[in-house]
Amino acid sequence: MSKSKYPCVYKDKKGNIYYQVELGVDQVTGKRIQKMGRTDDNGKKFSTLKECNEYVIALKNKYAESKGIYENGLEFNRFIDERYLPYYKHKVQGSTFRSRKRVFDLIKEYFKGYKLEDITTRDCESFKVYLLETKKYTQSYSSLVFGCFKKILDYAAYLDYTHNNVSLKAKSIPKGDIKSEFWTLEEFQKVISTFYLGNIDQHMYFVMLWLYFNTGIRVGEGQALTWDKVNFKDKTLTINSTMDLESTRPDTVKNRTKTKSGNRIISLDDDTVNILKEWKDVQALNGCDNYIMSYTDQPVGRNTIARVIDRHSKLAGVKKIPAKGLRHSNASYLINYFNADILLVSKRLGHSGPEVTYRHYAHLWPLKDQTLAEMMSNVIEINTANHSLYKFNGNQVIKFDEE
Repeated sequence: MSKSKYPCVYKDKKGNIYYQVELGVDQVTGKRIQKMGRTDDNGKKFSTLKECNEYVIALKNKYAESKGIYENGLEFNRFIDERYLPYYKHKVQGSTFRSRKRVFDLIKEYFKGYKLEDITTRDCESFKVYLLETKKYTQSYSSLVFGCFKKILDYAAYLDYTHNNVSLKAKSIPKGDIKSEFWTLEEFQKVISTFYLGNIDQHMYFVMLWLYFNTGIRVGEGQALTWDKVNFKDKTLTINSTMDLESTRPDTVKNRTKTKSGNRIISLDDDTVNILKEWKDVQALNGCDNYIMSYTDQPVGRNTIARVIDRHSKLAGVKKIPAKGLRHSNASYLINYFNADILLVSKRLGHSGPEVTYRHYAHLWPLKDQTLAEMMSNVIEINTANHSLYKFNGNQVIKFDEE
């Protein structure tokens, strides 16, 4: 038996996944109530540890309800705190969970005092108006908040806490256009012209922005980059780790990326290879040999990245962008300057599929459509017949001309 990161979820020697959970104490016998299994309620074996963990959480919730822990008229906010959030915390990355705190607080503030069973479709629609009109949040943020609200109701219905899932009737708020700020090639060239490579700190910042712009790696992936991930012979960069935002230590690295598809190998251009070689030599002279984005052998912090972008965008006279905008800049660069197809862009960015890439960067392709239309001009030779090749009479009979 080997433990996993999920409580009560294990793997046996053959790699099969199972759970072993304690549900409480029998009030009559005083013995512990334990349950163990390898399949869900439909007899299906668990394919992932995460799937098994979700089943365990649901099992605990259903047992709690059957023992009368929650009486009829459960408060909506209590359900969020005691049932949904523990489930959600194990479902997403720690950074995502923390970033959603404000969202859940907003939902709880609006529905304070509501009973779970009493929430109606009308209440859902009123919440939409509250987000868009009263609070005047952007459409994309309102869509995020309302989407989280719907998922809470869905989970409550799944656990049979409600007899009527009003979430099914409440239509989602469209996300609207999500266009992140990014630098064009011309703007990026202006930015890098403001660095003086004779200073080790500016040299490192130059390398940092260059890597982000030319590889499209996520911010945390760049912070965690070490020299063993660079293959100078094959001109590749291996991405299989990211900075751990949950740790209290600033240099804690997770040996996995944000998503499974984030583990990837990126081919490097000659300019990037030469820039990295030169920077490696500079680091060696200063006693650094571990993290790439560092001149102290400690990974660069996210706040530092933001300050560098702010300072040098002002010096270059270009717009300020968020750190993640460098990833967006790379996508724009690949699409608009190299006409890269969506599958290649998706692979380099570490997306799970091209549909994710298109959802985030669809607005970068309109010019490609125009270019395609121009390329299609005068390709097909138009030679039509000089007379009709068939005759049509009143009986709907077609007679073909015989040669």
